[in-house]
Amino acid sequence: MSGPLTGVRVIDLTTVVMGPFATQILADLGAEVVKVEPPEGDVLRHIAPMRNPGMGHIFLHHNRNKRSVVLDLKEPAGREALLRLARGGDVLIYNVRPQAMRRLRLGYNDVAAINPRIIYVGAYGYGERGRYAGQPAYDDLIQGMAALPAIFADAGADRPRYVPTAIADRITGLAAVNAVTAALFCRERTGTGQAVEVPMFETLVHMVLADHMAGRTFEPPIPPFRYERMLAPHRAPYATKDGYVCVLIYNDKHWRSFFRLIGREEMFESDPRFASQEARSRNISEVYAFVAGEMVKRSSAEWLGLLKDADIPVAPLNSIEDVLADPHLAESGFFVTAGHPTEGRLRMMAAPGAWSQTQPDALRPAPRLGEHSVEVLREAGYADAEIAAMVASGVTRTP
Repeated sequence: MSGPLTGVRVIDLTTVVMGPFATQILADLGAEVVKVEPPEGDVLRHIAPMRNPGMGHIFLHHNRNKRSVVLDLKEPAGREALLRLARGGDVLIYNVRPQAMRRLRLGYNDVAAINPRIIYVGAYGYGERGRYAGQPAYDDLIQGMAALPAIFADAGADRPRYVPTAIADRITGLAAVNAVTAALFCRERTGTGQAVEVPMFETLVHMVLADHMAGRTFEPPIPPFRYERMLAPHRAPYATKDGYVCVLIYNDKHWRSFFRLIGREEMFESDPRFASQEARSRNISEVYAFVAGEMVKRSSAEWLGLLKDADIPVAPLNSIEDVLADPHLAESGFFVTAGHPTEGRLRMMAAPGAWSQTQPDALRPAPRLGEHSVEVLREAGYADAEIAAMVASGVTRTP
C-alpha cells in the first residue's frame, strides 16, 4: 500500500456502517487495516443485493483495502489473539458499547497495558458522561434524537422523515477519521497513546445546531429560532417548464444578474426585500417564492444555459442513474473497476481527492470472511499447528 497513512496499522473491531466507513477511509489513505470479525461475520455482509452469500453491496464498498481475520472474542483464545494483534497496532477502533468491551476485558486499560502507544477509539451512540450512555443507537434513532426528521416537517414535508441515507453513521465515521489522525499526530509529538470517544448523538447535534441554533445562540435568545433559509418552502429544486433545476442566487452580484435576465433590473434597488444579504435572509420565503414563479416560465435547458452564462450557480437535478453516468466523474477517475475472486467485476468509488506526493494505491476489493485469518495470525506469531487448533475449536475460521 501507499498513501499518507502508510505504515499505520489499524485493528478494526467495527461492524455495520459507521465504523467500517471510517476504517475504509483510513485504508484508502494507506493504513493497513485488519478487520476482526466474529465467526458469523459483520452483519453488513448480509444486506442485499449480493451475488454470493456474505458479500452484500454496502459491505463491499465499506470494507475494501482491508484484511479479514475471524476471532471469537468471547473465547479466551480469541481475546488473547486480539491482544497479540493490538500489541503491534497503532490504532484500535470499535463501535460496540464500551460496557461490552469492558466485559470482554478489552477496555482501554487492558489494551494500553500491553501497548501504551495505542490510539484506542470508541465510536458509539452517546457520550459516556451523559445519562444516555450505554443506550443502543442506530442511524435512524440518532437522526430522530438530533431533530433531523422534525426539521423536514418544519420545512414543509407532509410528516417527519429520515434523511434517505445513513447520514449519522457516515458523519460520525468522518469524525472518527479526524479523531484517529489527530491522535496519531499528537502521538508523533508526545510519544503517548490515548483513548478517544466519538459519540454519534453529539456529533450529529453539532452538525444540526451549527445551522439551527440560530437566535438561541444569543443570551437572551432573539428570533428567529431556526436558520430560515434552510426551512423556506421553496428551498428545493425549482420546477421549470419541463423538469427541475438546482439554483442558488446568493450574493448581490448574482441577484443583479438574475434581475437582468428576467428584465426586472430595477427590482434590486426598488424592492427592499432584495437589496442586501441581510434583507434577503429576513425575507427568504418570499425571495424563494419569487424565484420559483420565474423558473416555471422557461425550460430546464434554457435556464441551465442562461444562468451559467450569467455566472449564477446552477446545476441539473440528477437521478442516481445520472450520477453514475456523469461525465465529470468519468473524467476525474471517480469510478474504478476491479476483479474480485468470488464476486467478479466490481464498480467502486475511488478515494476522493489527490495527493501530490503520497497518492494512495489502486483499490483492493473487500475480503471474504476470514480470508486472511491464517496470514494475520502467523504475523502475530502463531504457529500453523496453533492456528489449525483455533480453526478446529471455532475461535477462528477461513473461507
